[in-house]
Amino acid sequence: MLNWMLLALESNRVIKLRIAKLMRGGKAAQRETHRMVSEKMLAAAKTGTSLMAGASADQIVEHYRRKVAANVKRLSQTRTRKRKSR
Repeated sequence: MLNWMLLALESNRVIKLRIAKLMRGGKAAQRETHRMVSEKMLAAAKTGTSLMAGASADQIVEHYRRKVAANVKRLSQTRTRKRKSR
């Protein structure tokens, strides 16, 4: 039960970070949109496969929590563009 609640809280952070990125627009927002959709499709396929292989709900939630943590880390990084020297 605790894993489920933690997943909900941690997912909210990813949603906040993604919305901020999408609001800025541009190519980075387009890439994030594509990444988000492909992640969801892969996660659904992996979940189905894991369930058929006998994984418990807790194992699946733990897997999602690792993915969410990786997204928080990636989306929290500030990236700076290198300017071309003249």
